[in-house]
Amino acid sequence: MPILRFEVNTGEKREVQVTTLLNGGYAGRSQDDVRAHVEELAELGVPAPTTTPTLYPVAPYLAQQADEVAVQHDRTSGEAEWAIVVTGPEPEDVLITVACDHTDRALEVHGVAWSKNAGPDVLGTRAWRLTDVADRLDALTLTAWVGEHEPDTLLQSGTLGELLAPAYWIEVLRERDLLRPGTVLLSGTIPMREGVNQFAGAWKAELADPETGDALTLAYRVRRLPEPIE
Repeated sequence: MPILRFEVNTGEKREVQVTTLLNGGYAGRSQDDVRAHVEELAELGVPAPTTTPTLYPVAPYLAQQADEVAVQHDRTSGEAEWAIVVTGPEPEDVLITVACDHTDRALEVHGVAWSKNAGPDVLGTRAWRLTDVADRLDALTLTAWVGEHEPDTLLQSGTLGELLAPAYWIEVLRERDLLRPGTVLLSGTIPMREGVNQFAGAWKAELADPETGDALTLAYRVRRLPEPIE
């Protein structure tokens, strides 16, 4: 199982061995907007979920703190998200960090759960204790940039108020007996800007706190694997 290491806003360092990795989906705060999005995706051939929001179990080894993502073809892309990381039994042990769910879009039309397991969940190396930002979560900003060589084009920009709150997902974990050390959950994402090529070679995501000016960032490049012999 992978081990994630974080520098926390308190100055301490935390590490956790990932035992459960979960991806939230269709997780907008407005479920009316979510239903409209489901209909849009259905027109592109993506199977509609039977319920929203969704929750997809992902192989734990796909939780990575990487600066490179290897892919099999040119139809993959990330999604700027937040992630909660449970490092211990107390509320102060739940961390929040920036994340990017890199997904195989070609496989997505055959099954969203399959596509989630075909690419890594990239997480930042810095985190905040969730309790330290709990009073202003909705105001935190989430941003993604992409580009062919450098992430210099804005793709996503919004606030955590657009997504279901961490408290919602923590209750889901508690009900499923998964609120325990080693669990990592990604939030689902915010809309992408039209006209921007998401199938990019470079990605950057940021989770920022306007009140303090602090920002958690990650960045990685996408590397195409060699062609197979078959």
